[in-house]
Amino acid sequence: MKWLTLISLVFLLSSARSRNLQRTARDADHKSPIAHRFKDLKEETFKAVAMITFAQYLQRCSYDGLSKLVKDVVDLAHKCVANEDAPECAKSLPSVFLDEICQVEKLRDSYGDMADCCGKADPERNQCFLSFKVHQPDFVAPYQRPAADVICNEYKDHRVQLLGNFVYAVARRNPFLHAPAILGLAAEYENALKTCCPESDVGACLDEKVHQIFVIKERAKHIGVKQQHGCRLLEKYGERTFQAAKLTRMSQKYPNAEFPDLVKMVHDMKEVYKECCEGDMIECVDDWSELVKSLCSKPDAFSSKIKPCCALPAVEQTKCIVEAEFDDKPDNLPSLVEKYVENKEVCKSYEPNHDAFLSEFVYEYSRRHPEFSTELIMRVTKGYETLLDKCCKTDNPADCYGNAVEELNKHIKETEEVVKTNCELFNTHGEADFLKGILIRYTKKMPQVSTDTLLEIGKKMTAVGSKCCNLPEQKRMSCSEHYLSIVIEDMCKRQQTTPINDQVTQCCNDLYSHRRPCFTAMGVDTKYVPPPFDPMMFNFDEKMCTAPPAEREAGQLKLLINLIKRKPQMTEEQIKTIAGGFTAMMDKCCQQSDVDSCLGEE
Repeated sequence: MKWLTLISLVFLLSSARSRNLQRTARDADHKSPIAHRFKDLKEETFKAVAMITFAQYLQRCSYDGLSKLVKDVVDLAHKCVANEDAPECAKSLPSVFLDEICQVEKLRDSYGDMADCCGKADPERNQCFLSFKVHQPDFVAPYQRPAADVICNEYKDHRVQLLGNFVYAVARRNPFLHAPAILGLAAEYENALKTCCPESDVGACLDEKVHQIFVIKERAKHIGVKQQHGCRLLEKYGERTFQAAKLTRMSQKYPNAEFPDLVKMVHDMKEVYKECCEGDMIECVDDWSELVKSLCSKPDAFSSKIKPCCALPAVEQTKCIVEAEFDDKPDNLPSLVEKYVENKEVCKSYEPNHDAFLSEFVYEYSRRHPEFSTELIMRVTKGYETLLDKCCKTDNPADCYGNAVEELNKHIKETEEVVKTNCELFNTHGEADFLKGILIRYTKKMPQVSTDTLLEIGKKMTAVGSKCCNLPEQKRMSCSEHYLSIVIEDMCKRQQTTPINDQVTQCCNDLYSHRRPCFTAMGVDTKYVPPPFDPMMFNFDEKMCTAPPAEREAGQLKLLINLIKRKPQMTEEQIKTIAGGFTAMMDKCCQQSDVDSCLGEE
């Protein structure tokens, strides 16, 4: 497939040269959106992205069934390229795809209530369809690779259909993964076939390449999680918070870039991100590819670190740009205290346009602190904004905001201490003990959550420790808070449908940047009343000794969670005493011939 390797394209949120991509401005010179995009992408890529779009909406449909829908859309594109004035050619691309879906025979038989979406007007119709996408669907069987000789013959004789099937298989399994990443997977897959099919031992070559593809698929899942988080940030917290987060990150990565350039890039990124999040994959792919080209037309405007990337073949540029290190800070940047704290005229600059003033503060503060997390910088900015809102109403504003440094340093100290404490625990006591500590703390905070879900959350938080606490110290905070924000957002999404308790509700309704400190500070839920004692919560049998190690460990952790659920006020010492007794019991009984009797006695 003639396409860039775009596996990590979404991360260009921190690396693309911007342009104005607002839909009204962008489409003003094009009578027909579908003709415009078809000419931009060319037929092969357009077909692939159309298949991705349909497969992500209609996850139960067969490849052949969706191929018919793709053909209808491609036929319309050809018609509109020939005559942009034709009546149906003025439709927006989302409307073209959704109209096609709503004409599917027996849509209700396969998709039930989703068919009701067709009765809604756009854009509500699209939001309705998006709500029916199933993440990691259990009704789709795992992908089975055909035999080596079969796959090579298929590639030789039916290349487009083989790659189309691959794109279809990935898209329906990952309905929120943006199309550029899926196209990248297809490019990697085709490269493997090109390399291996001429080899004498095709199977061995493909096995090696498939391992690489598996790694890439795992990266794609990882990127998919980040993309969903970005979409959720935009949807739940709005454009202002989304842009603040992106401006922070890009100012850290590109500290030598000019402020107006970064502000414009953030704005344009937000517009493209909207397309991708709304499932408008044709425009998503076209505009992301334009951003890559645009960035590499003038890399010096952003960073010396990405200039070598733009000299690489196109297929290698994206990965290089994404993985490029933060640029070096300019030498001798002046202290911000003089401009933002000691300056007695701050309110004169702040009051006429709060957002413009704060955006420049974010830029200046972020480029000086690459070691801070995005969320911490947003907390510092919010603290400064709150202080100015209060002080600029007083008779002596300068005296009021004169203690800004001390106030804002409280946020920095809290975050540094949390990262330091947790990484010391992780690196000193190891993964297993770290997980137990997390489970104890979070079961006390939200004992209403199911045992399995608490274990899942604990494992995700432990994975954050594993990923981030082994990094150099200056990268730990940014890594930790970013991934914890994703875990917390997942908790808060569940909380919307199944409320947990008042404490969790309060934290989930807090500002995006304040949620992690809120969860960290959360204490034992004093309103919680333990359920009546259920002996099955503490069921000891021979499996505790004979099950595979991973299963035994999970069983013991669930017992720990259930114990805390019964007695959430227990102290660390009490828990240690009980854990010690349990270990002694297991050591004794697992050596006996009649394990069940021993466990019963103990």
